[in-house]
Amino acid sequence: MMTPPRRHRRSPWLTRWHPLVAAGLASALVSCAASETPDEAPAPAAPAVEDTAQRKQELLTWTLGAKYDSTQANIDFNVYSSRATRIEVWIYKTALGAQEVVKYVMTKNATTNVWSKSVSVSTLKNTYGVTGTVYYGYRAWGPNWPYDASWTKTNNAAGFIADVDTAGNRFNPNKLLWDPYALELSHDPVNPSNADATVFASGPTHRYKDSGPYAPKSIVLPPDATATGTKPTRAFKDDVVYEVHLRGLTKQDTGSGLDAACLGTYKTAGQKAAQLAALGVTAVEFLPLHETDNGNNDTVASTAGDNYWGYMNLSYFAPDRRYACDQTPGGPTREFKSMVKAFHDAGIKVLVDVVYNHTGEGGGWVSGDPTTYNVMSYRGLDNPTYYSLTKDMKFNWDNTGVGGNFNTRNPTARNVILHSLSYWKDTLGVDGFRFDLASVLGNIYEHETATTPGYEYNRDDPNTALNQITTQLDPRPEGGGAGTDFIAEPWAIGGNSYQVGNFPAKWREWNGAFRDTFRKDQNQLGVENVTPADLATRFAGSSDLYSDDGRKPAASVNFMVAHDGFTLKDLYSCNSKDNTQAWPKGPSDGGEDSNHSWDQGGSAALQRQAARNGLAFLMLSAGVPMLTGGDEFLRTQYCNNNAYNLDSNANWLNYAWSADQSNFRLFAKNLIAFRKAHPALRPAEFYKTNDNNGNVMEQHRWFKPDGFVPDAAYFNSASNHALAYRIDASEFSGETVGAIYVAYNGWSAAVNFSLPWPGNGKQWYRVTDTCSWSESLGVDQVLLNPVTALGGEATNYSLCGRGVLVLVAK
Repeated sequence: MMTPPRRHRRSPWLTRWHPLVAAGLASALVSCAASETPDEAPAPAAPAVEDTAQRKQELLTWTLGAKYDSTQANIDFNVYSSRATRIEVWIYKTALGAQEVVKYVMTKNATTNVWSKSVSVSTLKNTYGVTGTVYYGYRAWGPNWPYDASWTKTNNAAGFIADVDTAGNRFNPNKLLWDPYALELSHDPVNPSNADATVFASGPTHRYKDSGPYAPKSIVLPPDATATGTKPTRAFKDDVVYEVHLRGLTKQDTGSGLDAACLGTYKTAGQKAAQLAALGVTAVEFLPLHETDNGNNDTVASTAGDNYWGYMNLSYFAPDRRYACDQTPGGPTREFKSMVKAFHDAGIKVLVDVVYNHTGEGGGWVSGDPTTYNVMSYRGLDNPTYYSLTKDMKFNWDNTGVGGNFNTRNPTARNVILHSLSYWKDTLGVDGFRFDLASVLGNIYEHETATTPGYEYNRDDPNTALNQITTQLDPRPEGGGAGTDFIAEPWAIGGNSYQVGNFPAKWREWNGAFRDTFRKDQNQLGVENVTPADLATRFAGSSDLYSDDGRKPAASVNFMVAHDGFTLKDLYSCNSKDNTQAWPKGPSDGGEDSNHSWDQGGSAALQRQAARNGLAFLMLSAGVPMLTGGDEFLRTQYCNNNAYNLDSNANWLNYAWSADQSNFRLFAKNLIAFRKAHPALRPAEFYKTNDNNGNVMEQHRWFKPDGFVPDAAYFNSASNHALAYRIDASEFSGETVGAIYVAYNGWSAAVNFSLPWPGNGKQWYRVTDTCSWSESLGVDQVLLNPVTALGGEATNYSLCGRGVLVLVAK
């Protein structure tokens, strides 16, 4: 079992962590109108609103956040807090460096714990001069800092008792809080106009600093009708996933006819759709697109200030403004939707990497100090609801490694996740999601107690976020159709968080076992023990991980590399990580030390051969293949395996290819096309050797190099490194060949394979041989319609050391 990848800093100003905890919220969806008199006293609580059992309908009609009413004459503000004693909404004309123009006291519904305020648009315009975008934020008081009428921004200590109390409250009215349900944020906390992150912190040094002029403002968006196109309904088993950073995809693509003024944005990503479709990609999986603190990347003096990957999310609803060419209010949302339509028009699904296990508020600034934390949104509204806390309620519980678990067990915090997913799929048009450190979503505890830890994974509990997601949000059926694809990164850090193969039905998983098995066998011959049985299990869809709970091969997302680690080229070009290089290739702290990589003895030709094998393993195995952006043309990160902080031209995809890179891309394109042309490589069920009546079907059979079926002794011996299999393609609807034969030689020297029976009246034809000899003949590409027969049963084929052979019977 592989050690789960370690997570590292994602944000320049959240650099000090402490084991953390989070708490969650309960669903609350009512809007209570109140008087518009500024600074009014809270009105009596509104009548209780009955909680309905129609959860799916509720997910479509949530009212938290700020929304125009049906006439657009009023704006309804709704925010949840079960522990606040007073909340005010502050409204601004401009987002940065300005003071508020008006503030309103909100009214609490004692049943739902929703604080509400309805504000007239005409009043804002005619009385307060708010004629354009409405920017807003909240200030909140509670038990650790009760409201004092003498409090002002200049008398900012009034009412203070403690930064955190024994119940975990961290209210601080000096901190302007953005709305957890804001559909866009105006700017990042740290940006070219504000390099001082301390204004957002609590603690004795920072608690009295007013964050109002600097804090990101929530934006009230008017209704928008930008189309997202028609969603593909393709079965997930038929997808080829392309994981890529949105900015890196096009930031230096100057030769593809993209809008040169908008490189690195949603707009040019959409313009790239046709090229990705031509490669064979059917689903593009973007690294996180929720708003994150990266607006200062272009101005910092070193990589210590960069946040590139985006795993410290500030909002679960707002698209990242930095990735928009149109950065005016509403621009990121419109541009994102237009991008989705461009991909949909090309037949490509849009998947988004989402981070619901922790937030960008981060953890404690000083180890062992419970006072100094960022108070920016969730923490200042209802800390024990949104974050899992230690038993003394003073610290966050953390098994994410980056600042504290979001309280996914709490009904209200869980609803934030469900509402966010609903918004991104139903309004923004997204087709599926990849969940970062997804085992945290299976947590069954809200907080650590004397008898329970702060984290405990449970696959079967129906009230975890993990199960609520698939019961409430309509996963895509196995055979395709309307629905959403849900993909888990099935591990976190610590506890029993490594859960590969142990997710609930309807979840897909990144198959870390697939990656590790093939990496070890390719790169660590004689060092790591890999048996033919191990290889066979991964080639055939990993039934050991997924069949026990009724899942199909498509539950396995097969990958050799991902963003978090080496690229495909570097896996076969680097003996170890090199993360200490100077900008723009580094430095990057952290990174996994055990990569199962090898530079193939320094031979560039053998490195390309190994990379062809890596692609072949993906495209010839049951399950769903995932490439990382640039793998198709041998992109390098110069042996940096944790480039989370490199928003640089060494990390963006580089389209100035050498001849070898162009040839490799053609190999990748044709191998993808071969997979897509053969349903036998994309089985809906695990391969069968008999039908339900016990009749032999022989969909799939394993072979030793000598042409005989391996026995248990051969299969289970780590001393054997060659394996072949034959798929009876005639068993699969839509197939154009009689059989497919794949041979893999993991030995360092050539091995003769005796070919099996190709079928009556048929012969074997070579589709591809990954060995380096083929490069010199110019035939290293995949032949989709091979015309030269090799022979029939018992024909010998000498396959080079560490090579893969693919044949079809015709």
